[in-house]
Amino acid sequence: MKTSHSVTILGRELSVKSSASATKVQAVEAFVNGRLQEIGAALKSGDAQLVLMLALLNTAEQYLDLRALQEAQAPLLEERLKVLLEKIDAA
Repeated sequence: MKTSHSVTILGRELSVKSSASATKVQAVEAFVNGRLQEIGAALKSGDAQLVLMLALLNTAEQYLDLRALQEAQAPLLEERLKVLLEKIDAA
């Protein structure tokens, strides 16, 4: 069930609906604000739209890297799990 949560991003209060817990929504809010502050501090321009676009691009790149890593490790994990299951079956 989705619940309304109030978050503040770049000083703007937003109402969002999420099935996540309030703690998780707060963690997401803190993460987003942290990334925006980090990128905003590195820019000479105070253009909020540019900060948002760069943060989105940066976060998307990190997500895709993590997803590729997970996909690359999946066969290794499956093989390790198979070995462990065989050991359990043999016991």
